[in-house]
Amino acid sequence: MGGSSSTERVETEVKEDRNPSLLKEPWRSVVTRTNLKQYLHDYKPTVDSVPRARILLVGAVGAGKSSFFNSINSVCRGNMTSQAKAGSDYRTYTVRAGRGGRPLAFLLCDTMGLEMSLNSGVNIEDIVSILKGYIPDKYQVPLCVMDTNVMNATSLMAFSIQRFVVNMPSETHLLMVLDVPVLVLLTKVDNACPHVQRDLRNVYRSCIIKGLVTSECLSVPVLSVLPVKNYTYETELNDSCDILLLSAMKQMLNFADNYLDSCEENTE
Repeated sequence: MGGSSSTERVETEVKEDRNPSLLKEPWRSVVTRTNLKQYLHDYKPTVDSVPRARILLVGAVGAGKSSFFNSINSVCRGNMTSQAKAGSDYRTYTVRAGRGGRPLAFLLCDTMGLEMSLNSGVNIEDIVSILKGYIPDKYQVPLCVMDTNVMNATSLMAFSIQRFVVNMPSETHLLMVLDVPVLVLLTKVDNACPHVQRDLRNVYRSCIIKGLVTSECLSVPVLSVLPVKNYTYETELNDSCDILLLSAMKQMLNFADNYLDSCEENTE
């Protein structure tokens, strides 16, 4: 496992500027936290045969995959949570609407890091099997192949990467054959720009963050790159952080619906 998978390491250097300029107008619009949270609570997949959209989180060790689930779970529940732990299992996690609330209509699926040892790391074949719905919850690599149906198939894959170093598998083009949409979670954006570190509301006015989002190294459309800050040390929720997380989740679900619509059209 992992031996046949190579990783292309692309380093994007951001020039050090102690006083980088802020744009007068944001380069991406912002929706209110209340509206975003309500969207997630009301969400249902567009295909009736799929009760929950499955979002697969992929990325290097320490890129923030598990933290992203914990952060989304915290926002939706209304209190800090730490349910997901980094490990070697493939896990599917449910997000609930409030403490003890009903399960929301999407699942976040976590994988082990792409930078694990050659004998234990997840590779491209594992990811393809997960995308097709062959892998059961809590299964450890090496993975097995099982019968599947559309209910278990993944609707979208999100790569979690840090703000300066981009680790994207060189075989990513193979995943495109499955037509599963790919988005990029640009994590730890508060460490990339001093203006954003001081005030997270500056994220969409930051020239540095805009440069990272539009980087050609990511090989995905700009609208598919979602800057976020996961909760790591905080004990209370923050509206600005919540808005970035909820905006990313909304975009994921929109793209997942597009994929499900395409699947349904192809079966007609």
